[in-house]
Amino acid sequence: MADPASRKMASLAYRALEAKKAENITVIDIADVSVVADYFIIASGRNHVQVQTMADSVNETLGKAGYVPKDTEGYSTAHWILLDYGDLVVHVFDEENRLFYDLERIWRDGKSATIEDLESEA
Repeated sequence: MADPASRKMASLAYRALEAKKAENITVIDIADVSVVADYFIIASGRNHVQVQTMADSVNETLGKAGYVPKDTEGYSTAHWILLDYGDLVVHVFDEENRLFYDLERIWRDGKSATIEDLESEA
């Protein structure tokens, strides 16, 4: 099970994505199946501008809370932006690439989590 700091970080990222009209936000708790992170959050945007705006919103929100990304990849092309915060990895896709990479299928051994799960446990 993920620790409270990871849940808080995931909750903040979820709300930041939601504020920028992210589509199909999915949270996967991978704490029991991987050492990569505690949570993956996967979201889609309709175009490259929205995808970048969503990533900016996550970075700004988490930055204000004192979290600094360890790595960011894919920002310039905005087909798939990966924001690595250690215990949280946020994947922001355009619609086409989200369907192609299908991370939900790859990480199906993880547990699906809702924003209510994140906030009730935090």
